[in-house]
Amino acid sequence: MRENSIRLFVEGPLKPGLDIDCTRVQANYLVNVMRLQTGAELLIFDGKMGEWRAQITVQRRGQCLLNVLDQVRDQEDGPDIHYLFAPLKRARLDYMVQKATELGVAALVPVFTQHTSAQRVKLVRMRSNVIEAAEQCGVLRIPEVHEPVSLDRLLDEWDATRRIIHCDEKAPIASPLEALRAIDPGPLAVLVGPEGGFEAREQERLHSLRFVTAISLGPRVMRADTAAVAALALVNAVLGDWQ
Repeated sequence: MRENSIRLFVEGPLKPGLDIDCTRVQANYLVNVMRLQTGAELLIFDGKMGEWRAQITVQRRGQCLLNVLDQVRDQEDGPDIHYLFAPLKRARLDYMVQKATELGVAALVPVFTQHTSAQRVKLVRMRSNVIEAAEQCGVLRIPEVHEPVSLDRLLDEWDATRRIIHCDEKAPIASPLEALRAIDPGPLAVLVGPEGGFEAREQERLHSLRFVTAISLGPRVMRADTAAVAALALVNAVLGDWQ
């Protein structure tokens, strides 16, 4: 890996000449893992002001100081898609959060349902996974990580101007592309339920709401983390920024 292909998320706002004191974890990564020396350059971003070149001005055990040089990419915000999901067990939740970040979502919202298996969500771990995924895949926007909420409360408080695309194997239209093409462009959310599916009452409520559109993900049963990737890819292709 070339030194200037290394990307690091830092707290902004960024501007030329700014000195940034890396955290101990970041310093260890740059100095001990990547073996960068004083004078080496890398790319940094803060999730709001694009991507910048920076140079290591001080590096020693446990410390690394960066000086911001110039901007190399303007900020790119991506599609206005929120990802709503029933939390999974640890490794699969990590994977799902990383892939949702790579696919450009603007926000991540854990949603507790009747059949949700994981009853706790570590938001700090989620944000760490978001940042790691953004660093590795070139994403400039850092999705917002929201507090967990019950499905009922989420729907009670929902802004109906943001349409929810509900992944449902019993969707009335078999083709997800056909169902998505019938939706007007605008703010969106993608909802993927738990491994056991939504409880009957939850399904009934979702089907009754005018701001919810059910889509099928095809003839095969998918795990929730796989369904997340499939659904977000479809939505990006038809209504997002893949057009």
